[in-house]
Amino acid sequence: MKGKYHVIVQNKRLRYEFDIKRNITIIRGDSATGKTTLYSMIALAARLGDSSGVEVQCEKKCRVLEELDWKLVLQNLHDQIIFLDEDNLFLKTTDFAGMVKESDNYFVIITREDLANLPYSVEEIYGIHTAGKYHDMKQVYNKFYHIYGENHI
Repeated sequence: MKGKYHVIVQNKRLRYEFDIKRNITIIRGDSATGKTTLYSMIALAARLGDSSGVEVQCEKKCRVLEELDWKLVLQNLHDQIIFLDEDNLFLKTTDFAGMVKESDNYFVIITREDLANLPYSVEEIYGIHTAGKYHDMKQVYNKFYHIYGENHI
């Protein structure tokens, strides 16, 4: 996976704009921040095309991966940006992690949970910042601190 891909997903009411830089990107956030709406818009555009009212602009094909036959579908996808929602039970499996590691696809995973089996970078964890009808992603940073150390003995 090389390169950076700019993605715009929009309809008449909403617009999401962000960059994909690594093979695994995580989107986190509280309820009602627009995560599932983004996923649903991409699913609708992939299923209905232009008649969906959703426009997806990116030099790579964007699509969703759902629970039904996910292994078979993923085996046949190449060089695409694949969006996954936290409702997919396979996200935490070692089978899925193995397929991601061997894949030439980019993965955008919408989840509030840690995915210990996947090698994603802390620099590629985002929340969705909302400004009116326009949505973009802002990075979510976590700072580590020592629980045990010289001062806590």
